[in-house]
Amino acid sequence: MSNGMLARGKKLVAESGERVTVAELFGSGGQGEVYRVTTATGDRAVKWYYPQLADARQRHILEGLIEKGWDDDRFLWPQSIVMDPDGREPGFGYLMDVRPARFQDLPALFRRDPSVKDATMRTLVTVALHTVEAYRALHSKGIAYRDINWGNIFFDPRTGDVLVCDNDNAVVEGALAGVAGTMDFMAPELVRGDKGAQPGTQTDLHSLAVLLFLLLMNDHPFNGALAMRIHCMGESAKRKLYGTDAVFVYDPKDTRNRPVVGEQPTVIATWAALPQILRDLFVQTFTAGLRSPARRVRESQWRDALSQVLDAITQCRVCGKQNLTQPDGAPPDCWKCGKPLQLPPRLELVTATGTTLRTRRGIRLDPSARLYAHHLDGDPERHDFRAVVGEVTEHPQQRGRFGLTNRTRATWTARKQDGTVLDVEPGRTIGLQPGLLLEFGGGAEAEVKD
Repeated sequence: MSNGMLARGKKLVAESGERVTVAELFGSGGQGEVYRVTTATGDRAVKWYYPQLADARQRHILEGLIEKGWDDDRFLWPQSIVMDPDGREPGFGYLMDVRPARFQDLPALFRRDPSVKDATMRTLVTVALHTVEAYRALHSKGIAYRDINWGNIFFDPRTGDVLVCDNDNAVVEGALAGVAGTMDFMAPELVRGDKGAQPGTQTDLHSLAVLLFLLLMNDHPFNGALAMRIHCMGESAKRKLYGTDAVFVYDPKDTRNRPVVGEQPTVIATWAALPQILRDLFVQTFTAGLRSPARRVRESQWRDALSQVLDAITQCRVCGKQNLTQPDGAPPDCWKCGKPLQLPPRLELVTATGTTLRTRRGIRLDPSARLYAHHLDGDPERHDFRAVVGEVTEHPQQRGRFGLTNRTRATWTARKQDGTVLDVEPGRTIGLQPGLLLEFGGGAEAEVKD
């Protein structure tokens, strides 16, 4: 019985030598169909291209990606080209791992699907941070994704882990390929069809910023008054909105496309609650970056800002809601109940030693705060939230008194304001007091401040 282009039970063979049996159709998209298949090593997935798209260019792209053999758990990377050994099914596809069930699609957030009910504000910022780091890793390999959009990023609503799918259109920077992107996410020079404009890492930066805005603001950065006046969002209307007359909804100089009061309450409220450090980056990339691709915000800038905001998330003591706060900034009012936030003490960290550039950062010491290995690294490649170094814990007998518990195998050194020096052995806790100095080893040190 057929369940798409490939019948259930159909035998395929991979160039790697693996034999594959089609089990069921997962779904279909613009380029082909994805199937669950069985192999000698367990269930996998195969993307099978529509015959008209299974051409020499697509095969060349796949061969290049497979040859790189990139092993990164944030990407469902093509592993081997598969074909019909009998030649009855024209074309080809590729073998990849199956997407784990814990990963949900981003549109589930916007439709408030029950599958993402566990997502919190901290989760969303973590998703944004992991997404930026994933594409930074891809770009560092000299590969442009070329079609970043909300349909190819999946996330775990509990942990914020991400998984990038549809990697078969990624190409080496500068190489030509058939896919330019999804218009809502495409850089304006591509939408307009400017002479010489090609998808690459610079256009990826625009698409990435659109994705981040959607994730954090729950709306598109160009979806304001100008968009609301459009009665039929056809290709010509999109070309103007995203290309020839693209205007950021919060452009400080051009106010034509502001969100419409009474009709777009979500983006108005979320922008008001967004820390200035992130607002500034969105303004830069959607104003100067629209006109000059070189001025678009880089992945490292997004990473540093999102990491700082993540460390400054504060829970309202009145209603319990999580709030994004400006690092080193004054306490804002809670976005939910409107009461002024009470900011907890702050752990100010300094990392690196010798002649190496020293990096400073701060962590709000909320009752649930944790210190991670990336906090002790001046330039971490990746934020790993499983690598816990320390965590804020409450005194077992004295409610309201908190300390920092050592979760490493090394001994810390603590110096109190009165000059007393103490060793904080693994599993032990040091009380949090203003002026407390901590040495974690490797040149990383910190001070507790109000």
